Amino acid sequence: MTDHVDVSTSQGVLTLTLNRPDKKNALTDAMYGALADALEAAQADPAVRVAVIRGEGGMFCAGNDIADFLGVAAGDVAQAQVFRFIRLLGSFAKPLVAGVQGRAVGIGTTMLLHCDQVVLSEDALLTAPFTTLGLVPEAASSVLLPARIGYQRAFAMMASGDAMGAKEAFARGLAAVVVPNADLDAAVAKVAAGLAALPPQAVQATKALMRDKAAIAATMEREVAVFAERLQSAEAREAFTAFMEKRAPDFSRF
Repeated sequence: MTDHVDVSTSQGVLTLTLNRPDKKNALTDAMYGALADALEAAQADPAVRVAVIRGEGGMFCAGNDIADFLGVAAGDVAQAQVFRFIRLLGSFAKPLVAGVQGRAVGIGTTMLLHCDQVVLSEDALLTAPFTTLGLVPEAASSVLLPARIGYQRAFAMMASGDAMGAKEAFARGLAAVVVPNADLDAAVAKVAAGLAALPPQAVQATKALMRDKAAIAATMEREVAVFAERLQSAEAREAFTAFMEKRAPDFSRF
């Protein structure tokens, strides 16, 4: 385990497991760095045919660790490990699979837009509450999510923080399958093994044809610029302070 990220490889499948269940798998910048390192290594390793992202415990990912993120905000935000990881999601050439149980918040949801197969447990709940933190969408989700589920529903999720359950996510094309919680591990393993058994170059070529990497990268960079500005805003400071103080934020003065 490195920085609360378990990394293992078996039969051509790289599995990255967020292992910080006591903090609901909230991601620190060090965890983003570990994920990015593993994806970069997998990209260069011909023995790895598929990458899988999982979360330990009852929750897939609570998004960014706010306390850690405040430290990131004090530096060069655009060069933070979170954005290195996000950029790799957009450029990763091999099949990417996610197995999601419980809550998937912020990046926990937007990373799914870059996965080629998403398996959800029946209790999965997707949220992307960016504006409630004074921020804006990332990981090209400002374009990818409306394209997938429609502008109105995407705006409700990213602006108002509305949640989407597993059945709706499947119906709207955000997931390949929904399974009982007890079957999630087996279902993810089956999907990954099936992809690993396919001709790798044909699979990667198909993925490349289906995804416009240049457009995704350009969207990500536009988002990063605005995100960095918003992170320094008074609205974001109020949202983060309220979170740390366990109170409702007050945006009435803005």
